[in-house]
Amino acid sequence: MASLMKKYNMKIIWETAVVFCLCSLSFVSSHSRKFTTPSVTRLTDQFSKIAIESGFSRRFGDRNIVVNGSLAKLTLDKSSGAGLMSKNKYQYGFFSARLKLPAGFASGVVVAFYLSNAESYPKSHDEIDIELLGRSRRDDWTIQTNVYANGSTRTGREEKFYFWFDPTQAFHDYTLIWNSHHTVFLVDNIPVRQFPNRGAFTSAYPSKPMSLYVTVWDGSEWATKGGKYPVNYKYSPFVVSVADVELSGCSVNNGSSTGTGPCTKSGGSVSSLDPVDGQDFATLSKNQINAMDWARRKLMFYSYCSDKSRYKVMPAECN
Repeated sequence: MASLMKKYNMKIIWETAVVFCLCSLSFVSSHSRKFTTPSVTRLTDQFSKIAIESGFSRRFGDRNIVVNGSLAKLTLDKSSGAGLMSKNKYQYGFFSARLKLPAGFASGVVVAFYLSNAESYPKSHDEIDIELLGRSRRDDWTIQTNVYANGSTRTGREEKFYFWFDPTQAFHDYTLIWNSHHTVFLVDNIPVRQFPNRGAFTSAYPSKPMSLYVTVWDGSEWATKGGKYPVNYKYSPFVVSVADVELSGCSVNNGSSTGTGPCTKSGGSVSSLDPVDGQDFATLSKNQINAMDWARRKLMFYSYCSDKSRYKVMPAECN
């Protein structure tokens, strides 16, 4: 009997250890995995950096914004989030910033780097988003990209990616290229998504002048598993650092927000590359295409075009 009990106890210990190991594996952080990242051209080295105050005004949360030259710190706490808005509107361009995300438990926190004209066109606005979502799964963050055109907010075109690094430990580049050819979303100069302006995509393509925003805010209602894990202010303040902003595009003066008039090229590049009309930005290079394929195979975990439970009839471009 003693021998049977010993065997039974050993079996329980072994099964418990297996369950513990499996549970531990399910909580492995995506950025703890070792990735060999593709080699790509560092487009962010080609454009001029600007001082924060010269390119942006304070959109909200003034007391939660600290600016020092080309560096800004935006804070989310119980009183407010914080946001910067570009002083100019742009009709296409190259937009980039280096961001360092809040460390620690950040479920429900949203850091957004995006283009929008919702203030000028409240019923028919365009938007191009990079949203960085704090998660409850340890300290993981995820990348969400999205595109809206002409107020089509009911048709979300989200694609989501895991990080291949820890975005809270150092600054990393987040970039949007938007011109008449395509919109490209890049992280550390690696394209993760391309939204072309052709075929079925054209009807959903942003076309009106937009402002650039950098914000941190409380996305408890939707950001973490549909609002299951709201912001826990016990861990606040949540501070995002912003540096090395690049605004190189076709700026439209405030008196002509329709995009039909002339615009002024801004943010001249060292190599004379033109993100608005230049052929260098009309298509992705072979290396960029390979890098994007790597990101989408290794790191993308959600695409609206695969969500049949959400869309009974898929958006036209998905076909």
